[in-house]
Formats: sequence, C-alpha cells, structure tokens
Amino acid sequence: MRLRKPEGTWFRGKVSGYKTVITMDEEGDDMLSDDIKKKKRAELTRQQYYVTQQNGTEKPYSSEYWDEDGDGIYVDVVSGEPLFSSKDKYDAGCGWPSFTKPIESKHVMENMDYSHGMIRKEVRSLEADSHLGHVFDDGPEPTGARYCINGAALRFVPVDKMEEEGYGRYLDIFD
Repeated sequence: MRLRKPEGTWFRGKVSGYKTVITMDEEGDDMLSDDIKKKKRAELTRQQYYVTQQNGTEKPYSSEYWDEDGDGIYVDVVSGEPLFSSKDKYDAGCGWPSFTKPIESKHVMENMDYSHGMIRKEVRSLEADSHLGHVFDDGPEPTGARYCINGAALRFVPVDKMEEEGYGRYLDIFD
C-alpha cells in the first residue's frame, strides 16, 4: 500500500509488520515556517486549528453544523475551497455533519489512516490540506458513503450568500 503525502505536510512513517504507522510531531506542523504557523493560528479558532492542522476530532454534537438544515454549501474553513452541499447532507445519528458525497471529488483527498488502532479513510481538503474527518462505507444509497466531517473544519455559506462570496457556479445544485 502506498500513502500519498499531501503537499506541504511532513510525515515520519515506518513499516511495522503489515501496516504502515504514520506519526507526526507533537504540534503536527513543526516543518512549517513560523510565519505560516502564526498566520494559521491567528486566523483560526483554537478548535479549528486543532481539527484542521493537528488532525483532531471535535466532540460529537458540539459543532454548530451537525444539525444545520439550511440550503447552501460547506467550504473549507482554512481556504474557502467548496467541499459539500446541503443537498447531500443527512442525519447519520453520529453527532457530526455527514454527507453522501463531496460537491466535486477533486476537492477532497482520501488517505488511509491507521491511528488509534483503527483502519479508516481520512478525508482532507486538496487546496489547504486541512484534516476534515473520515469517510465510511455505511452511508445511504446510492453512494453508500458517509463523509463524517468535523464541523470545525467547515464554514457554511447559505444559498443567498453564495453568489456574493464567489460560489455562484454551484447555485444550480439548488434549482
């Protein structure tokens, strides 16, 4: 199995038996310049930074978006990259915003994650390399996918603000 190292991310990996173990430094970003670290820390809340930059997970039902039911899109809180549509959001009963698919698959990366003694698929944004959450195969038809996403990694853009914020090309999703 080959793991893809997202651009701008530094991993130290080792092979242990049949599985690859990926470890990161304590902060998760010691190879980034001090200027970039300061900028990210200044622009994000502590929770947003922990989730997106340190591969953290927020507590279930703690996000403002787990039960958001308005029409709009969810974008990467770091870069603004469009990720998910409310049309593909559903209540999976897990306490995190859940989606059946991304708006466009080119905006997300899926990497194998062997942390915490589990084997999962991690979901990251392509542009900012933000940790978003994980994707599981226990979702509803037709995709069978459940993108279980940390709300702290997202920003919701309601339909009536999409054009103004530069996301007008996605308005046809809501026609």
